[in-house]
Amino acid sequence: MIKKIFKIIALTILLGGLTLAGAGYYILLYPNTSFQEQENIFYIPSGSDYSFISKELYPSLSDTNTFYWVATAMKYTDHVRPGRYEIRKGMNNLQLVRMLRNRSQPVKVSFNNQDRLSLLAQRISKEIEADSTSLMNAFLSPYFLAENGTDSLNILGHFIPNTYELYWNTSAEEFAQRMEKEYKTFWNEKRKEKAAAQGLTPEQVTVLASIVQKETYMADERPTIAGVYLNRLKDKMPLQADPTVVYAIKETTGKYDTIIKRVYIKDTQIASPYNTYRIQGLPPAPIAMPDISSIEAVLSPEEHEYLFFVADTARIGYHKFARTLQEHNKNRQAYRKWLDRIMTNDK
Repeated sequence: MIKKIFKIIALTILLGGLTLAGAGYYILLYPNTSFQEQENIFYIPSGSDYSFISKELYPSLSDTNTFYWVATAMKYTDHVRPGRYEIRKGMNNLQLVRMLRNRSQPVKVSFNNQDRLSLLAQRISKEIEADSTSLMNAFLSPYFLAENGTDSLNILGHFIPNTYELYWNTSAEEFAQRMEKEYKTFWNEKRKEKAAAQGLTPEQVTVLASIVQKETYMADERPTIAGVYLNRLKDKMPLQADPTVVYAIKETTGKYDTIIKRVYIKDTQIASPYNTYRIQGLPPAPIAMPDISSIEAVLSPEEHEYLFFVADTARIGYHKFARTLQEHNKNRQAYRKWLDRIMTNDK
Protein backbone atom coordinates (compact mmCIF):
# COMPACT_ATOMS: atom_id res chain seq x y z
CA MET A 1 0.00 0.00 0.00
CA ILE A 2 2.81 2.41 0.94
CA LYS A 3 4.60 1.59 -2.30
CA LYS A 4 1.50 2.46 -4.27
CA ILE A 5 1.19 5.78 -2.45
CA PHE A 6 4.83 6.67 -3.26
CA LYS A 7 4.24 5.78 -6.90
CA ILE A 8 1.19 8.04 -7.03
CA ILE A 9 3.15 10.90 -5.42
CA ALA A 10 6.07 10.43 -7.81
CA LEU A 11 3.75 10.33 -10.82
CA THR A 12 1.98 13.45 -9.60
CA ILE A 13 5.31 15.30 -9.23
CA LEU A 14 6.41 14.14 -12.67
CA LEU A 15 3.17 15.24 -14.28
CA GLY A 16 3.37 18.55 -12.46
CA GLY A 17 6.92 19.03 -13.68
CA LEU A 18 5.96 18.19 -17.22
CA THR A 19 3.02 20.58 -16.99
CA LEU A 20 5.29 23.36 -15.73
CA ALA A 21 7.88 22.56 -18.40
CA GLY A 22 5.19 22.66 -21.06
CA ALA A 23 3.88 25.95 -19.76
CA GLY A 24 7.40 27.35 -19.64
CA TYR A 25 8.04 26.22 -23.19
CA TYR A 26 4.82 27.84 -24.39
CA ILE A 27 5.49 31.12 -22.60
CA LEU A 28 9.15 31.44 -23.59
CA LEU A 29 9.77 29.47 -26.76
CA TYR A 30 6.50 29.03 -28.66
CA PRO A 31 6.17 31.25 -31.78
CA ASN A 32 4.23 34.41 -30.90
CA THR A 33 3.72 36.47 -34.07
CA SER A 34 0.43 36.91 -35.88
CA PHE A 35 1.49 38.56 -39.17
CA GLN A 36 1.86 36.61 -42.41
CA GLU A 37 4.84 38.48 -43.90
CA GLN A 38 8.37 37.16 -43.36
CA GLU A 39 9.28 40.21 -41.29
CA ASN A 40 7.68 43.28 -39.80
CA ILE A 41 9.68 46.50 -39.31
CA PHE A 42 8.81 48.07 -35.97
CA TYR A 43 9.89 51.61 -35.01
CA ILE A 44 9.98 52.82 -31.41
CA PRO A 45 10.26 56.64 -31.18
CA SER A 46 12.49 58.29 -28.60
CA GLY A 47 10.76 58.85 -25.26
CA SER A 48 8.35 55.94 -25.68
CA ASP A 49 7.27 53.83 -22.71
CA TYR A 50 5.58 50.44 -22.50
CA SER A 51 2.18 51.92 -23.36
CA PHE A 52 3.53 52.48 -26.88
CA ILE A 53 4.55 48.82 -27.07
CA SER A 54 1.13 47.63 -25.94
CA LYS A 55 -0.59 49.88 -28.47
CA GLU A 56 1.65 49.36 -31.51
CA LEU A 57 3.29 45.93 -31.05
CA TYR A 58 0.46 43.91 -29.55
CA PRO A 59 -1.54 43.73 -32.83
CA SER A 60 1.45 41.80 -34.30
CA LEU A 61 1.43 39.20 -31.49
CA SER A 62 -0.62 36.02 -31.10
CA ASP A 63 -0.62 36.05 -27.31
CA THR A 64 -0.12 39.42 -25.60
CA ASN A 65 -0.37 38.05 -22.07
CA THR A 66 2.62 35.72 -22.35
CA PHE A 67 4.67 38.50 -24.01
CA TYR A 68 3.84 40.83 -21.10
CA TRP A 69 4.85 38.16 -18.55
CA VAL A 70 8.24 37.68 -20.22
CA ALA A 71 8.74 41.42 -20.71
CA THR A 72 8.01 42.02 -17.03
CA ALA A 73 10.30 39.21 -15.86
CA MET A 74 13.14 40.59 -18.02
CA LYS A 75 12.45 44.16 -16.80
CA TYR A 76 11.77 45.40 -20.32
CA THR A 77 8.53 47.13 -19.32
CA ASP A 78 10.57 49.76 -17.46
CA HIS A 79 13.39 50.03 -20.01
CA VAL A 80 11.87 50.55 -23.47
CA ARG A 81 14.58 51.49 -25.98
CA PRO A 82 13.95 53.56 -29.12
CA GLY A 83 15.07 52.31 -32.52
CA ARG A 84 14.27 50.23 -35.56
CA TYR A 85 13.58 46.53 -35.06
CA GLU A 86 13.11 43.70 -37.56
CA ILE A 87 10.56 41.28 -36.12
CA ARG A 88 10.74 38.00 -38.03
CA LYS A 89 7.75 35.73 -38.48
CA GLY A 90 7.70 32.97 -35.85
CA MET A 91 9.85 34.71 -33.23
CA ASN A 92 9.11 33.62 -29.66
CA ASN A 93 8.74 35.83 -26.60
CA LEU A 94 12.30 35.25 -25.41
CA GLN A 95 13.70 36.26 -28.82
CA LEU A 96 11.39 39.26 -29.05
CA VAL A 97 12.20 40.71 -25.65
CA ARG A 98 15.93 40.08 -26.00
CA MET A 99 15.95 41.88 -29.33
CA LEU A 100 13.89 44.83 -28.07
CA ARG A 101 16.18 45.14 -25.04
CA ASN A 102 19.50 44.91 -26.83
CA ARG A 103 19.51 44.97 -30.63
CA SER A 104 18.15 48.00 -32.45
CA GLN A 105 19.06 47.39 -36.10
CA PRO A 106 21.00 50.12 -37.95
CA VAL A 107 19.69 51.62 -41.19
CA LYS A 108 21.62 52.44 -44.34
CA VAL A 109 21.23 56.15 -45.10
CA SER A 110 22.09 57.17 -48.66
CA PHE A 111 22.01 60.56 -50.32
CA ASN A 112 23.34 61.88 -53.60
CA ASN A 113 24.10 65.37 -54.90
CA GLN A 114 21.26 67.43 -53.41
CA ASP A 115 20.99 70.95 -54.81
CA ARG A 116 20.12 72.65 -51.53
CA LEU A 117 20.53 72.10 -47.82
CA SER A 118 16.76 71.97 -47.29
CA LEU A 119 16.47 69.15 -49.83
CA LEU A 120 19.17 67.22 -47.99
CA ALA A 121 17.28 67.65 -44.71
CA GLN A 122 14.07 66.40 -46.34
CA ARG A 123 15.92 63.41 -47.78
CA ILE A 124 17.52 62.42 -44.49
CA SER A 125 14.29 62.88 -42.50
CA LYS A 126 12.81 60.01 -44.52
CA GLU A 127 15.56 57.67 -43.29
CA ILE A 128 15.98 58.52 -39.59
CA GLU A 129 13.77 59.72 -36.75
CA ALA A 130 14.89 63.38 -36.84
CA ASP A 131 12.59 65.64 -38.86
CA SER A 132 13.74 68.14 -41.50
CA THR A 133 13.31 71.16 -39.22
CA SER A 134 15.53 69.76 -36.47
CA LEU A 135 18.10 68.71 -39.10
CA MET A 136 18.20 72.20 -40.60
CA ASN A 137 18.61 73.70 -37.13
CA ALA A 138 21.51 71.34 -36.46
CA PHE A 139 23.16 72.06 -39.82
CA LEU A 140 22.91 75.84 -39.35
CA SER A 141 23.72 75.97 -35.65
CA PRO A 142 26.25 78.83 -35.16
CA TYR A 143 28.24 76.59 -32.83
CA PHE A 144 28.35 73.74 -35.36
CA LEU A 145 29.41 76.08 -38.18
CA ALA A 146 32.10 77.75 -36.06
CA GLU A 147 33.35 74.42 -34.74
CA ASN A 148 33.91 73.23 -38.31
CA GLY A 149 35.27 76.47 -39.75
CA THR A 150 32.55 77.06 -42.32
CA ASP A 151 29.42 79.14 -42.88
CA SER A 152 25.77 78.69 -43.81
CA LEU A 153 26.56 78.85 -47.55
CA ASN A 154 29.44 76.37 -47.63
CA ILE A 155 28.09 73.84 -45.14
CA LEU A 156 26.33 72.03 -48.02
CA GLY A 157 29.75 71.01 -49.31
CA HIS A 158 30.57 69.35 -45.99
CA PHE A 159 28.20 66.48 -46.76
CA ILE A 160 29.90 63.80 -48.84
CA PRO A 161 27.31 61.82 -50.86
CA ASN A 162 27.57 58.17 -49.93
CA THR A 163 25.84 55.40 -47.99
CA TYR A 164 26.22 55.49 -44.22
CA GLU A 165 25.13 53.08 -41.49
CA LEU A 166 23.30 54.80 -38.64
CA TYR A 167 20.74 53.98 -36.01
CA TRP A 168 17.22 55.09 -36.89
CA ASN A 169 16.88 57.10 -33.68
CA THR A 170 20.05 59.13 -34.44
CA SER A 171 19.32 62.74 -33.44
CA ALA A 172 19.75 65.68 -35.80
CA GLU A 173 22.82 66.84 -33.87
CA GLU A 174 24.33 63.36 -33.93
CA PHE A 175 23.75 63.11 -37.67
CA ALA A 176 25.44 66.48 -38.27
CA GLN A 177 28.43 65.45 -36.14
CA ARG A 178 28.71 62.12 -37.94
CA MET A 179 28.72 63.83 -41.34
CA GLU A 180 31.41 66.26 -40.24
CA LYS A 181 33.50 63.32 -39.04
CA GLU A 182 33.05 61.67 -42.47
CA TYR A 183 34.02 64.96 -44.17
CA LYS A 184 37.25 65.18 -42.20
CA THR A 185 38.01 61.53 -42.94
CA PHE A 186 37.39 62.11 -46.65
CA TRP A 187 39.71 65.12 -46.71
CA ASN A 188 42.80 63.20 -45.74
CA GLU A 189 46.35 64.48 -46.25
CA LYS A 190 46.59 63.01 -49.75
CA ARG A 191 43.50 64.85 -50.98
CA LYS A 192 44.59 68.05 -49.26
CA GLU A 193 47.94 67.80 -51.06
CA LYS A 194 46.15 67.32 -54.40
CA ALA A 195 43.98 70.36 -53.69
CA ALA A 196 47.03 72.45 -52.83
CA ALA A 197 48.69 71.32 -56.08
CA GLN A 198 45.77 72.92 -57.93
CA GLY A 199 46.08 76.08 -55.83
CA LEU A 200 42.81 75.38 -54.05
CA THR A 201 41.54 74.73 -50.54
CA PRO A 202 39.21 71.77 -49.91
CA GLU A 203 36.19 74.11 -49.84
CA GLN A 204 37.28 75.71 -53.13
CA VAL A 205 37.63 72.24 -54.65
CA THR A 206 34.05 71.54 -53.57
CA VAL A 207 32.82 74.80 -55.15
CA LEU A 208 34.48 74.00 -58.47
CA ALA A 209 33.33 70.37 -58.28
CA SER A 210 29.73 71.57 -57.91
CA ILE A 211 30.08 73.43 -61.22
CA VAL A 212 31.64 70.39 -62.89
CA GLN A 213 28.77 68.31 -61.48
CA LYS A 214 26.19 70.56 -63.11
CA GLU A 215 28.06 70.81 -66.42
CA THR A 216 27.95 67.11 -67.17
CA TYR A 217 26.30 63.98 -65.87
CA MET A 218 28.93 61.89 -67.67
CA ALA A 219 31.40 60.91 -64.96
CA ASP A 220 34.08 59.96 -67.50
CA GLU A 221 34.05 63.50 -68.92
CA ARG A 222 34.33 65.34 -65.61
CA PRO A 223 38.17 65.32 -65.45
CA THR A 224 38.21 67.02 -68.88
CA ILE A 225 35.67 69.67 -67.79
CA ALA A 226 37.59 70.23 -64.57
CA GLY A 227 40.77 70.71 -66.60
CA VAL A 228 39.12 73.46 -68.66
CA TYR A 229 38.06 75.42 -65.57
CA LEU A 230 41.44 75.00 -63.89
CA ASN A 231 43.13 76.26 -67.08
CA ARG A 232 40.86 79.30 -66.99
CA LEU A 233 41.62 79.99 -63.34
CA LYS A 234 45.36 79.76 -64.02
CA ASP A 235 45.04 82.11 -67.00
CA LYS A 236 42.96 84.61 -64.94
CA MET A 237 39.99 84.12 -67.26
CA PRO A 238 36.39 84.24 -66.02
CA LEU A 239 34.95 80.75 -65.69
CA GLN A 240 31.82 81.74 -67.67
CA ALA A 241 30.01 78.62 -66.50
CA ASP A 242 26.35 78.49 -67.53
CA PRO A 243 25.30 76.46 -64.44
CA THR A 244 26.39 79.35 -62.23
CA VAL A 245 24.11 81.67 -64.22
CA VAL A 246 21.22 79.25 -63.78
CA TYR A 247 21.91 79.15 -60.05
CA ALA A 248 22.21 82.95 -59.90
CA ILE A 249 18.77 83.32 -61.50
CA LYS A 250 17.20 80.89 -59.03
CA GLU A 251 19.03 82.36 -56.05
CA THR A 252 18.02 85.91 -57.02
CA THR A 253 14.36 85.10 -57.68
CA GLY A 254 13.99 82.49 -54.95
CA LYS A 255 12.34 80.18 -57.51
CA TYR A 256 14.56 77.14 -57.14
CA ASP A 257 12.17 74.76 -58.87
CA THR A 258 12.21 76.71 -62.14
CA ILE A 259 13.43 74.63 -65.10
CA ILE A 260 15.88 76.66 -67.21
CA LYS A 261 16.81 74.92 -70.46
CA ARG A 262 18.86 77.68 -72.06
CA VAL A 263 21.04 80.57 -70.91
CA TYR A 264 20.69 83.76 -72.96
CA ILE A 265 23.12 86.67 -73.25
CA LYS A 266 20.85 88.83 -71.07
CA ASP A 267 21.02 86.18 -68.35
CA THR A 268 24.79 86.44 -68.21
CA GLN A 269 24.44 90.07 -67.09
CA ILE A 270 22.56 89.26 -63.87
CA ALA A 271 24.19 90.84 -60.82
CA SER A 272 25.11 87.99 -58.51
CA PRO A 273 28.26 86.76 -56.76
CA TYR A 274 27.47 83.37 -58.35
CA ASN A 275 27.45 84.66 -61.94
CA THR A 276 30.87 83.62 -63.24
CA TYR A 277 30.36 85.68 -66.39
CA ARG A 278 30.66 88.80 -64.23
CA ILE A 279 32.95 87.75 -61.37
CA GLN A 280 36.55 86.67 -61.48
CA GLY A 281 37.38 83.30 -59.99
CA LEU A 282 35.08 81.01 -58.05
CA PRO A 283 31.64 81.83 -56.64
CA PRO A 284 31.42 82.11 -52.83
CA ALA A 285 29.86 78.67 -52.25
CA PRO A 286 28.82 75.47 -54.04
CA ILE A 287 25.87 75.70 -56.43
CA ALA A 288 24.97 72.09 -55.53
CA MET A 289 26.35 69.18 -53.54
CA PRO A 290 28.97 67.50 -55.76
CA ASP A 291 29.40 63.77 -55.66
CA ILE A 292 32.76 62.10 -55.12
CA SER A 293 33.48 61.66 -58.84
CA SER A 294 33.24 65.43 -59.39
CA ILE A 295 35.51 66.16 -56.43
CA GLU A 296 38.05 63.63 -57.67
CA ALA A 297 37.85 65.16 -61.15
CA VAL A 298 39.01 68.51 -59.74
CA LEU A 299 41.72 66.86 -57.65
CA SER A 300 42.97 64.78 -60.59
CA PRO A 301 41.97 66.71 -63.72
CA GLU A 302 42.86 65.79 -67.26
CA GLU A 303 45.90 67.76 -68.38
CA HIS A 304 45.23 69.55 -71.68
CA GLU A 305 45.18 73.02 -73.23
CA TYR A 306 41.42 73.36 -73.71
CA LEU A 307 39.84 76.63 -72.64
CA PHE A 308 36.36 76.24 -74.15
CA PHE A 309 33.64 73.64 -74.59
CA VAL A 310 30.08 73.38 -75.86
CA ALA A 311 27.53 70.56 -76.04
CA ASP A 312 28.31 67.89 -78.63
CA THR A 313 25.21 67.36 -80.80
CA ALA A 314 26.62 64.10 -82.15
CA ARG A 315 27.10 62.62 -78.66
CA ILE A 316 24.26 63.77 -76.46
CA GLY A 317 25.46 64.42 -72.92
CA TYR A 318 29.06 65.02 -73.95
CA HIS A 319 30.91 68.16 -75.12
CA LYS A 320 33.21 69.41 -77.87
CA PHE A 321 36.37 71.03 -76.58
CA ALA A 322 38.48 73.79 -78.14
CA ARG A 323 41.81 75.46 -77.50
CA THR A 324 41.07 78.71 -79.32
CA LEU A 325 38.10 81.08 -79.38
CA GLN A 326 37.88 80.74 -83.15
CA GLU A 327 37.50 76.96 -82.91
CA HIS A 328 35.02 77.34 -80.09
CA ASN A 329 32.85 79.83 -81.99
CA LYS A 330 32.59 77.34 -84.83
CA ASN A 331 31.47 74.60 -82.43
CA ARG A 332 29.07 76.97 -80.67
CA GLN A 333 27.45 78.09 -83.93
CA ALA A 334 26.75 74.49 -84.88
CA TYR A 335 25.26 73.85 -81.45
CA ARG A 336 23.01 76.92 -81.60
CA LYS A 337 21.64 75.91 -84.98
CA TRP A 338 20.88 72.46 -83.64
CA LEU A 339 19.27 73.87 -80.48
CA ASP A 340 17.11 76.34 -82.45
CA ARG A 341 15.90 73.50 -84.62
CA ILE A 342 15.07 71.35 -81.58
CA MET A 343 13.21 74.15 -79.79
CA THR A 344 11.26 75.01 -82.97
CA ASN A 345 10.15 71.39 -83.30
CA ASP A 346 9.01 71.39 -79.67
CA LYS A 347 6.60 74.28 -80.22
